[in-house]
Amino acid sequence: MDKTKEVIANYFVKESIGKYAIVIKESNKMIGAIEFRVKEANKSGDLGFTLSRYYWGKGYMTEAGKLILGLAFNILDLERVYAMHDIKNPASGKVMSRLGMTNEGILRRSHMLKGEFADSAHYSILKEEYVNAKNEDMYTK
Repeated sequence: MDKTKEVIANYFVKESIGKYAIVIKESNKMIGAIEFRVKEANKSGDLGFTLSRYYWGKGYMTEAGKLILGLAFNILDLERVYAMHDIKNPASGKVMSRLGMTNEGILRRSHMLKGEFADSAHYSILKEEYVNAKNEDMYTK
């Protein structure tokens, strides 16, 4: 357990900008992480996340994702945020849909997972879509 804590701490301290721990406030327990990498040349950002299976379906990742989208569009003035997930994990796609992201399609055999090629679904949201959804109170609920 100590080694795991050390590895996680070094990971987040090494590149703290764009990587955020998701922590249960009452217990101070880390349950996941959300990562955001800005691609300045394209005014876009790459969103990635992971969450302990025990906390799936409770809205934590959607809440964290909304905060990242606010940062991306309101503070950093980006034009597009995108994300992908392994097609064998449709729950991640549901999070992306709840964030207002549009499924752009499947890239076949686009990444390696456990030594095998896997397909990935790609999603994105544009600034104008975010603004329109925000005006419809999607991001305030």
